Amino acid sequence: MLTQLKLAVKSCASTCRYIHLKEMGKPLMLSPRTNKGMAFTLEERQILGLHGLLPPKVETQDIQALRFKKNLGDMANDLVKYIYVMGIQERNEKLFYRVLRDDIERLMPIVYTPTVGLACSQYGQIFRRPKGLFISILDQGHVRSIVENWPEPDVQAVVVTDGERILGLGDLGVYGMGIPVGKLCLYTACAGIKPQMCLPVCIDVGTDNKDLLKDPFYLGLYQKRDRSQRYYDLIDEFMEAITDKYGQGTLIQFEDFGNHNAFTFLKKYREKYCTFNDDIQGTAAVALAGLLSARRVINKPISEHCFLFLGAGEAALGIANLIVMAMKETGVPQEEAQRKIWMFDKDGLLVLGRSEGIQSDQESFAQPSPNRQAKTFLDAVNIIRPTAIIGVAGAGRLFTREVISAMGTINERPIIFALSNPTTKAECSAEDAYTITEGKCLFASGSPFDPVTLPDGRTFKSGQGNNAYIFPGVALGVISSKARHISDEVFLEASKTLAEQVTDKELEEGGLYPHMSNIHEVSIRIAVKVAEFLYSNKMAFQYPEPKNKEEYIRRKLWRTDYESFLPDVYDWPESVTKMTNN
Repeated sequence: MLTQLKLAVKSCASTCRYIHLKEMGKPLMLSPRTNKGMAFTLEERQILGLHGLLPPKVETQDIQALRFKKNLGDMANDLVKYIYVMGIQERNEKLFYRVLRDDIERLMPIVYTPTVGLACSQYGQIFRRPKGLFISILDQGHVRSIVENWPEPDVQAVVVTDGERILGLGDLGVYGMGIPVGKLCLYTACAGIKPQMCLPVCIDVGTDNKDLLKDPFYLGLYQKRDRSQRYYDLIDEFMEAITDKYGQGTLIQFEDFGNHNAFTFLKKYREKYCTFNDDIQGTAAVALAGLLSARRVINKPISEHCFLFLGAGEAALGIANLIVMAMKETGVPQEEAQRKIWMFDKDGLLVLGRSEGIQSDQESFAQPSPNRQAKTFLDAVNIIRPTAIIGVAGAGRLFTREVISAMGTINERPIIFALSNPTTKAECSAEDAYTITEGKCLFASGSPFDPVTLPDGRTFKSGQGNNAYIFPGVALGVISSKARHISDEVFLEASKTLAEQVTDKELEEGGLYPHMSNIHEVSIRIAVKVAEFLYSNKMAFQYPEPKNKEEYIRRKLWRTDYESFLPDVYDWPESVTKMTNN
């Protein structure tokens, strides 16, 4: 009798378990995190109650990926491609990241720069479903409760914007949400960080974009941007709410804030939270890596260069400060290093005593006035005679034919970095740079350009100075080490590690960065180097310290292959297996 009772209880428990699994089926299929589409096996369809809800064919992820790529190849419009690709993310997360990782070189310009800028500008028209957390100035005093509404309990990385300075497009308000979403896609695709650990956030305090304030499809607050103390109090409350909910070591990446606020928040929070600003520090690291790669071509140390920036905002100052750090590492005094860096903005050369004001962040790069006045950037090139020009102004084609020609005359191998995004804001094209200098220049851009073939048959594949080479690997290293703060030295280490991975063949082709197809391995190596730096400088709090940090980090990487949702059904009582076959 007792034996029969045990069998009955076991059968009842297993039957209940089956019913529970059947109830889970549709939510599994409807959630992008668990949906496998037609890759659900026959057993899964039967037990999860999905049999008949899908066509009878069982597909592999390989076939699904092939269909994804074919459909994408049939599309000619980049915005349509963006909508299609991000739609896959909304339905089948693992398939999305599988295809993105497999074809990163072709798809990164769609999910990130430059198409993401177009997507942001059209955000109101293409909006399908929210992919992040929206916090407005009207939520002040209640931010913690809003953070509680986010369904994922273990967030380790946050990318936040207030939409004021989206790429080179300016103030897009709440439409800027496309940037944190795109950035965090690359956290996963490039560095294997679990997507459920990533949280995109848009802070809506209004917009000064008059067109958006008249746009019936605009999704944000219809008010001018709040620049009062309420704005800064809201950001304080947000930072406290995130770390209170997810822990003090939660990584918070600031993205596309206005120049003044970007520097203000970096200074205010960097010693209090685990935070960095990608526009300042990420851009700096990738630009410096390009300069370190160029050093291998022209055999000239960075300390012997003279740099002229077009632009004097957050990107220019971030790059300049990291260049100074790199020079100091070779023994050059700080003031001497700063004297090798010039900046030209809308008010002309950044010089001492300039009638137009100089911000405090710019003061260390204000130079004594030269003997001649530089009314144009071309004048500045001819007066300063730089070895490298770096464009980060977002003002379009200001590296004119005359500017590029002058650089080719002054230098045997001029360095020309047109880093502004999107493509329409680039200072010059790769074709202009290589053609006008007759292939002598070392060129990099923020947005991708096609290879350039000169009349003599030489073909150059220019490097893209894309921040995606830096921030995913840095984030992976920081998260894996549980660091509480991120110093500028972390970005210097990341920059050097990136430059070390450029092959001689890539340099011969004109590239100053590794092929984008290798970005997954590049990110892992940067993460390992960052982790080693953090542990050696007592800045890591993951204990015990992993002996083999590369092995430890690789074990943590998120995988895109599908998982089974079933226990071993063959151990179930006959009554349950009969139910699954009916």
